[in-house]
Amino acid sequence: MDTFILDRKNLELVLDNLRDGIIAHDMERRILFFNKEAEKITGYSKKDVLGKDCHLVFEAPFCGERCSFCSSESLPDFNRKIEYPVAITTKDGEIRRIEMCVTGIMDKGVLKGVIASFRDMTEHDALLARAQEMTSFSGIIGRDREMLHLFQQIRDVAPYDYPVHINGETGTGKERVAAALHNESKRAGALFVPVNCGAIPEGLVESELFGHVKGAFSGAVKERKGRCELAHRGTLFLDEVAELPKQVQVKLLRFLQEGSLERVGGEKSIKVDVRIISATNKDLAEEVKKGTFRKDLYYRLNVIPITLPPLRDRKNDIPLLVSHFLEVARDDHEDAIPEFSKEALSIMMDYSWPGNVRELQNAVQFAIVRCKQEKIMPSDLPMELLNMVLEHNGGNNDTPHSRSDRGAGSASHGKLDRNSVKNALEITGGNKARAARYLGVGRATLYRFLDRFPDAGDIEVYRY
Repeated sequence: MDTFILDRKNLELVLDNLRDGIIAHDMERRILFFNKEAEKITGYSKKDVLGKDCHLVFEAPFCGERCSFCSSESLPDFNRKIEYPVAITTKDGEIRRIEMCVTGIMDKGVLKGVIASFRDMTEHDALLARAQEMTSFSGIIGRDREMLHLFQQIRDVAPYDYPVHINGETGTGKERVAAALHNESKRAGALFVPVNCGAIPEGLVESELFGHVKGAFSGAVKERKGRCELAHRGTLFLDEVAELPKQVQVKLLRFLQEGSLERVGGEKSIKVDVRIISATNKDLAEEVKKGTFRKDLYYRLNVIPITLPPLRDRKNDIPLLVSHFLEVARDDHEDAIPEFSKEALSIMMDYSWPGNVRELQNAVQFAIVRCKQEKIMPSDLPMELLNMVLEHNGGNNDTPHSRSDRGAGSASHGKLDRNSVKNALEITGGNKARAARYLGVGRATLYRFLDRFPDAGDIEVYRY
């Protein structure tokens, strides 16, 4: 008996000196062990927690919606480690970000409980952001100052259940930000349910959101849950929320106020616990002034506003995004994926990207398909990029090609050389007038150069 006590004390001494917090509980969720680092991270002492139900001690599941003991379904396979990030609330009400690792306590093949080790990552993540070493966060790519600020906003806001409204141009990644808010929250183990309010026929929006009972309308052959109900304990993302019909706005407002809903054609009130995140590319306050969006609903949704920067305001992220999309392509295809040449990347940096990150991704995919050599050249880019550059450089000789392609030893004539002329003709599909405008010279100057160096006009013309 003395040996057992000594061994246990030694074990506790070892575990108390670990840098990770350790918590263990039995199958009834009674806490069996809680080391000193766990006390430090959570603010709870051993006497606060030992022998008690962890849900009661922490006033909620310690692992949020990822708690394996909350599910009505069978428990996961605890023979292997289960790892995930989670936000916790300390005894003092402070939000801390931790990395959790959970394994089963097995006795002769029988699960007796679980042991979890966790490490506080709050300061580490903050330092990383301040050092500007981050290039991505929860699937969002960027290291521009605006993006680092966005990452911090997501971290700050995610643990709270307050409604968030995301505003940004088309293609800026509003759904990705909404998903990041969900993934960084305590609700991360439950569903993230996106709804594109502008893509649903007006007559079906109410049923899509709130569900319907059998026979509620023609075609309602069985009872169906709506998206709000499916998102129970998780997050409902209302994209293009400005497109909601007025009558549905009224019902959504009531749902936000009361936390309950009635299916279309039904009389039963259903309680739903859901976090609401909305988004639009419109100015919602302006829509309120126009009378197309309810003011009371606007105030309900716009509790925490987040504005996403357009790509033209963070152009330094373009090479990083291009590199990311190339890596994605390499993961998806066995064939070799080419790199971007400096000339092609220069054009992409000069472009205004009205379609933002989504347009950039499409352009990268287009260039990969078009390219037939080891490097992606300007002639491989979508025509709208080249047209924009042509318009902007109509009277300016300092184009991407004229800056970079004037190499030593090139045959030249005044402002022109073989490489720049050849590239310009490839970009413009052989159109000499547009090529001259791109090069910043008169047509007569280009014609004289081609008379002197006819081989510069020997190009392969791509049809777009």
